[in-house]
Amino acid sequence: MFSRRGITKSTGDFSEKIERLKEAVRDADAIVIGAGSGLSTSAGFVYTGERFRKYFADFADKYGFCDMYSGGFYPYDTLEEHWAYWSRYIYINRFMDAPKPVYKSLLDVVKEKDYFVLTTNVDHCFQKAGFDRRRLFYTQGDYGLFQCSEPCHRATYDNAGTIRAMVEAQGYRIEESGGLALPEGRAPGMAVPSALIPRCPGCGKPMTMNLRADETFVEDEGWRRAAERYENFLRARQGRRILFLELGVGYNTPAIIKYPFRRMTAANPRAVYACVNYGEASCPEEIAGRSIVVNADIGEVLRALLDESDWADEQ
Repeated sequence: MFSRRGITKSTGDFSEKIERLKEAVRDADAIVIGAGSGLSTSAGFVYTGERFRKYFADFADKYGFCDMYSGGFYPYDTLEEHWAYWSRYIYINRFMDAPKPVYKSLLDVVKEKDYFVLTTNVDHCFQKAGFDRRRLFYTQGDYGLFQCSEPCHRATYDNAGTIRAMVEAQGYRIEESGGLALPEGRAPGMAVPSALIPRCPGCGKPMTMNLRADETFVEDEGWRRAAERYENFLRARQGRRILFLELGVGYNTPAIIKYPFRRMTAANPRAVYACVNYGEASCPEEIAGRSIVVNADIGEVLRALLDESDWADEQ
């Protein structure tokens, strides 16, 4: 484990860092992308401010919380109200497209390379952008899946139809673009019909989201296959020129992406570690010579990479 006392922060000229990152992508035999919440934030999936008020002003006014995360943890009195909140939350953060094309830009950068994605994000943005689903490992779950809250068995269930029905039951109309709209002058309902509350087909207890919060998280067959593909990808490319590209990963769960990427870079003299994170970009002193640290918005960095006129010729 690297000591955080030996951290090197982002220094140097932005354009020089972009050129180094471009070279690292071009020269890599394989790219391992580690994506955290900062990537989706850059794409416009923010959980506060105007976007929060647009969809949750009624809940905010009633209960006093001011961001989506807080609302997700609120102890609602009924499951009908709980699922009214969570169905909106899931719909706008899983089934609606991100406002900005950051994920598509990332795919444009790596699509001709041998890549794999490890992400703690649960919003499905990689697949919606066109990434190969067999090269993705959503290690923390998926907003688009239900599981038994117990859980009495190790299976998950697609929730798209149920979530849409819950949202529409609150008065929202799902537009052709996938967005949500309310009839003019109408406030949304704050409860869903009891018949829509998802219950486990095995034990009958309420379902919950397939999100890693505690030991009840279900690692289903799909999760296990993805984990195996990730491990096989790393094993087959040991010792090769690998770019460990860390995007928007903070210190909430560093043991999933950040620390392993740094350890694998240290263990492989041909590897390069790149950390792109607005406000939190750093690397350990031990691998500073093979690190690219960019303290900037991820979307801005990707645009700069793709703006290089000779990018396509050098791929």
